Amino acid sequence: MGTDYMKAEIKSPASILDKYTALLDISCRLNSERNFELLLKLIADEATKHVDAERATIFILDKEKGELWAKIALGVSDTIRFDARLGIAGAVLIAAKPLVVEDVYKSPLFYPSIDSTTGFHTRNILSVPLRTPKREIIGVFQVLNKREGKFTTEDEKFVEALANQASIALENAQALNELENRQQELLEENESLRKEVEERFTSKSILGTSNKIADIRTIIDKTAETSVSVLVTGENGTGKELSARAIHYTSPRRAKPFIAVNCAALPEALVESELFGIEKGVATGVERRVGRIESANGGSLFLDEIGDLSLTAQAKLLRVLQEREVEWVGGRRPVPVDIRLIAATNKDLKEEIRQNRFRQDLFFRLNVIHLHMPALREIRTDIPLLAMHFIRKYSKEIGHDIHSFSQDALKALTAYHWPGNVRELENEVKRAMVLATGREIQVQDLSDSIIEERLLVSDASDSSQKSSGEKQSLKDRVTTLEIQMIRDAMAQTEGDRRRASKVLGLSHQGLINKLKRYGLEG
Repeated sequence: MGTDYMKAEIKSPASILDKYTALLDISCRLNSERNFELLLKLIADEATKHVDAERATIFILDKEKGELWAKIALGVSDTIRFDARLGIAGAVLIAAKPLVVEDVYKSPLFYPSIDSTTGFHTRNILSVPLRTPKREIIGVFQVLNKREGKFTTEDEKFVEALANQASIALENAQALNELENRQQELLEENESLRKEVEERFTSKSILGTSNKIADIRTIIDKTAETSVSVLVTGENGTGKELSARAIHYTSPRRAKPFIAVNCAALPEALVESELFGIEKGVATGVERRVGRIESANGGSLFLDEIGDLSLTAQAKLLRVLQEREVEWVGGRRPVPVDIRLIAATNKDLKEEIRQNRFRQDLFFRLNVIHLHMPALREIRTDIPLLAMHFIRKYSKEIGHDIHSFSQDALKALTAYHWPGNVRELENEVKRAMVLATGREIQVQDLSDSIIEERLLVSDASDSSQKSSGEKQSLKDRVTTLEIQMIRDAMAQTEGDRRRASKVLGLSHQGLINKLKRYGLEG
């Protein structure tokens, strides 16, 4: 018997060399395979071939469930899964050491349920732990039924060496699979978000039933399919950026960037570098930075408050539009760009041109399509619709069970002159929703300025209908009209009295006197 054992253990140097040469070849193949299931099969195939066994099984540890599972076992197509504490595989996992069992049915460790499931009759097993380079055990590698004789020490060393290589390859393949799955999840999430944004920003997002709003939606729909420049004008809070986004997200450029820049918010010293980009080293401590125009390449660039750009920046922007290329600050060569420009302003650009504060040639480049967003006081019939929209929008966020406005509250909202336009209405609705005590917003839940203006309108209306046949005096009518016109002019010029006096055809002092007379100074 001693002689037989010696024969089983002694291998010729050539045989050992062949086996480890094969191991090097296997390692190369393992590192080039990225498909997890094919990798498992490759490891199992090579183990059975070089150890002269009937079958090899790779059990992977599922830490969350505390189970071992095997997808690949030569000759078996079904997945094997069992408690990680059971069987010879469980013993190897717990002890973290190789184990050879010559007669498995005599071993108390053997878990015969697997043989019953697979229909395979196991005689002997060589099991080794699958260990990562960080010494973490991720499973068990088993080779079953040596065809001739018993598993030798050399077989054990070879399977251990193969297991070490397999662990690295399996860990890399799992990490790659997880990255690919995460990448796919992100792609699907991005696509879902993109569709959500596209659905949110369309011409239908410009709410209202008035003719002016209907005209705006028509212009957006007709303009979206082209790449011509658009100039959006209107007071602050009228939805100029909302219209710009609607144009972009209904256009063929919708999958590309929409870059919004508030020109008024850019410091004068940084305007050019922010818009056009700057090369590293132009000044001490300056790093290379891509400009907003280049960031919008392929998509749309929205320049809000374009009337606040300096004449120098206007000249460079005009060149971008003419040449379709951008020159970095300190750059040596221009960079081609493909952008659609949408500009917005609350200023009268024609007046700015007359004052030599805006380039006429740039104005003509921008004003291919002109989209004017009306002030809210110009579309009073849309105020109830907008107010209800904001109730629905913020009901969940604020957490109050509010569904509507009282008739008096709606009348007050409709009568107000809204110097801040739709943005002010949105904030007013949010405020009223917080303060309201019932399911309906009442007049008393509104701001004082809205209530006061409502009372002014009501008093004027009541005085005109004191008795049947009695009409409001000319003086009262003129007073009411003057107050409304002064409010509108002050809102239109953002409280600039000199500009408002020009709009009204009054002297500056004349407007001041009327403001004092009607108590409108605040």
